Amino acid sequence: MTTNVQDRAMRSESPTTSDATIRVRGVVKHYGEVRALDGVDLEAAAGTVLGVLGPNGAGKTTAVRVMTTLLKPDAGEITVAGLDAVREAARLRERIGLAGQYAAVDENLTGAENLTMVGRLYGMPRAAAKTRALELLERFDLADAGSRPARGYSGGMRRRLDLAAALVARPPVLFLDEPTTGLDPRSRLALWETIEGLVADGTTVLLTTQYLDEADRLADRIAVIDRGKVIADGTSDELKDRVGGERLEIHLSHGADAGAVCETLAPMAAEPPLSEDGLVKLTVRQRTGAIVEAVRRLDDAGVGVDDIGLKRPTLDDVFLTLTGHAAEEGDDDAAKEGDR
Repeated sequence: MTTNVQDRAMRSESPTTSDATIRVRGVVKHYGEVRALDGVDLEAAAGTVLGVLGPNGAGKTTAVRVMTTLLKPDAGEITVAGLDAVREAARLRERIGLAGQYAAVDENLTGAENLTMVGRLYGMPRAAAKTRALELLERFDLADAGSRPARGYSGGMRRRLDLAAALVARPPVLFLDEPTTGLDPRSRLALWETIEGLVADGTTVLLTTQYLDEADRLADRIAVIDRGKVIADGTSDELKDRVGGERLEIHLSHGADAGAVCETLAPMAAEPPLSEDGLVKLTVRQRTGAIVEAVRRLDDAGVGVDDIGLKRPTLDDVFLTLTGHAAEEGDDDAAKEGDR
């Protein structure tokens, strides 16, 4: 299922405080000496996906736990679906779904029994719980496996069952904490399509991830969190614009003088060109006609190249620029928060 580009652009507008389904203000959480959350602010409008992007140990899991009432914040305010996450925790739990990093299923029960049990825990009559279980098994392509014990399920099947369990009570707000961790590419894609379908039906989703392509694909807005702080917030395009404009990449032919290439193309660059291992990169002042102009300049200078192309900054570039390290790296002390 592909999200309509125009609809997504409309959804990605920054929510005002009054229409935010998820609103987090100045939230702080300590684990001993570790400040896992350090004044976090987040907002998500109804029917959108807010991606919380960051490395292991950045504070993503702690943020989810305080928003879903599993932990009490040390300071700050959290409102989800119009309910205070501290004062109205019991009511809020009835309005949200949560799927964590690891599938929380009972391996000794069948898929159908797992979902029926969740329905019963929500107070649904047995018949209604069974009916809802069958609906979800069908929706998540688990109908054929519904009568088999979950211990025989693949990783992707367990993840889908876990997500189905989070939806038994039809929550308007869904929290997904790194839901595709450990999945193969095909299972990841299938889960992405499922999430897109939920949002199309009006569900508000907060998704934590350390996968940059996942945030780029799913999130209407992205909050970048590092060492317990939100260091950037915006749409994928807005964040990429913070890195700079279009980037010209020139792969040099064998023996080509990188210095000559940099000097030749410097008038086109917004900042000094960079050269490394036969590749020259420069951020161009003007995108239109950049490749043609670069080829002309290089040809006039007698410099040979193997390939030339124009690239837009990626979320990898954004994260590296904002944090100074790659997305998979995390602070060793802060990383402990994910296990607490």
